[in-house]
Amino acid sequence: MTIPPNHPSIPAPRVGLLLVNLGTPDEANPQAVKRYLAEFLSDRRVVEIPALAWQPILRGIILNTRPKKSAHAYSQVWTDAGSPLAAITRAQAAALADAWPGVTVDWAMRYGNPAIGDRLAALKDAGCDRILIAPLYPQYCAATTATANDKAFATLAGMRWQPAIRTLPPYHDDPTYIAALADSVRQSLTALDFEPQALMASFHGMPSRTLDLGDPYHCQCQKTARLLGEALGRELTVTFQSRFGRAKWLGPATDATLTEFPGRGVTRVAIVAPGFSADCLETLEELAIRGRESFLAAGGAQFAYLPCLNDSEIGIEMLRDILSRELAGWIGAQ
Repeated sequence: MTIPPNHPSIPAPRVGLLLVNLGTPDEANPQAVKRYLAEFLSDRRVVEIPALAWQPILRGIILNTRPKKSAHAYSQVWTDAGSPLAAITRAQAAALADAWPGVTVDWAMRYGNPAIGDRLAALKDAGCDRILIAPLYPQYCAATTATANDKAFATLAGMRWQPAIRTLPPYHDDPTYIAALADSVRQSLTALDFEPQALMASFHGMPSRTLDLGDPYHCQCQKTARLLGEALGRELTVTFQSRFGRAKWLGPATDATLTEFPGRGVTRVAIVAPGFSADCLETLEELAIRGRESFLAAGGAQFAYLPCLNDSEIGIEMLRDILSRELAGWIGAQ
């Protein structure tokens, strides 16, 4: 077949890798937070209430009250490079950029910028005819992993020439992930100037009905904590954070547990967040700042938040190992 004049050239094929995390506002101000929350809380995977009932509440109440409070929270953890979640995800992608010959590594946010659709299109335009979409959620939940994949698939639906797609499965019990968590926690505990009486594993909360509807999230969180505890040789107290609204949520609640501990004689606590691949508002503000304040106010004496794997050497080696397995058969096949 003769290619007609001015026909766009076809770039040499490559493999694409798109790291995906939850999202963030573009700035730490009420206007940007309102835009972000409008997108986030309009996702039917996130809020499983009929739109006719939910949207008036969202538009009439929540988006007129919550952005100012959330913007203040973001301002407490904002960095020169932007939000911690975006900055760390960008750094993770940069650290993996040269990990595999012939692989183009990019990153995106499910809500906010850079958008999944834009980055998938950019990878396709760069010649990536095979793309691994990697939602960086160790434990699977419809409100996290599934909605990231939904957004990617919606982009593919609009493409004439679709790349081949793989998606990263949950890695909650992967030995490499558990070993990396254990090594990171040991390093953090060694650096403390006190010995915690309790080590907490705080996971992002989900409504209890998600368990009844079939999400494996609660079970996978429990398994992660059990395996991490076995690797560390100590028991972990498992809790769930970030409750929202009046529905019953998975428990026990992180904030309630922290305020109850001193009354039970536990005055030295360290807390880790194994469900987060990167530190963000929920870890740096909710746990490290507000969690500390509530624990000390309740009579606690010493508190430590242990950082996520982030773009640490341990964390990047873990991602490289897990992602290499998912890229197997594609690397070097071009």
